[in-house]
Amino acid sequence: MFDKIIYLTGSACSIGKTVGFSIFTIDIRWYAFAYILGLILGQIYIKILLKTKLQNNKISPQNIEKFLLWAMLGILLGGRIGYVLFYNLDFYLSYPTKIFYLWQGGMSFHGGLIGILLAMIIFCKKYKIPFLSFTDLICAAAPIGIFLGRITNFLNGELWGRPSNLPWAINFKCAGDITRHPSQLYEAFLEGIIIFTIIYFLINKLKLLNYPGRITGLFCFLYALFRIIIEFFREPDAQIGFIMFNFTMGIILSLPLLLIGMFLLIKNK
Repeated sequence: MFDKIIYLTGSACSIGKTVGFSIFTIDIRWYAFAYILGLILGQIYIKILLKTKLQNNKISPQNIEKFLLWAMLGILLGGRIGYVLFYNLDFYLSYPTKIFYLWQGGMSFHGGLIGILLAMIIFCKKYKIPFLSFTDLICAAAPIGIFLGRITNFLNGELWGRPSNLPWAINFKCAGDITRHPSQLYEAFLEGIIIFTIIYFLINKLKLLNYPGRITGLFCFLYALFRIIIEFFREPDAQIGFIMFNFTMGIILSLPLLLIGMFLLIKNK
């Protein structure tokens, strides 16, 4: 079944750009659809948390609406710049104008995280909002966007896993004739569904939103942990390969995030 999905949606690497679908003759890219839907659903979810789960609240729904554009810019700019610097610097130094070809794909989660973090710092300072309380809300909703992003990677037939003979292994068109781990789906499940479920449970049972920094620390720790685990099933980027001690760039970028998460959890125990 998965092979048919990959075949029907095409593959970003085979046609030189991300793919998608059409509505009334309008072409919509999976990436654009995932980003927009993720931001909208995340905003709705955060507003629900503001109404029902957060006491002594200094953050208004209007603040969340204002931050939507900031978040979009932070994710797009950070994700793109991060991809250029972390994963493909030599190529973009040779073809600098292609940095702006967002429709051809190429985004970094860690770069997007840095981008939205800077956006949150400036936004909270501008509107005098408690920083860790705000990051807790964003981190509670972040797994929604991560899930949609990883599903997009799968539909685009990119960022595939290492060779595998498991029953659910998939043949991606641009990865040769061998079957591989659908690592995009592993990430969608662990980084999206599992993290969202854990944080949702703790918000409801332990009221963690009333203890600033705990949700942020938990999200950073869990994302980094799951990403490091999945990197052992995911094919390293062809232009980089393994770096040191057979570590991939994804592992190296996740280690600081793991330490930040541990620090916030210990600090706010």
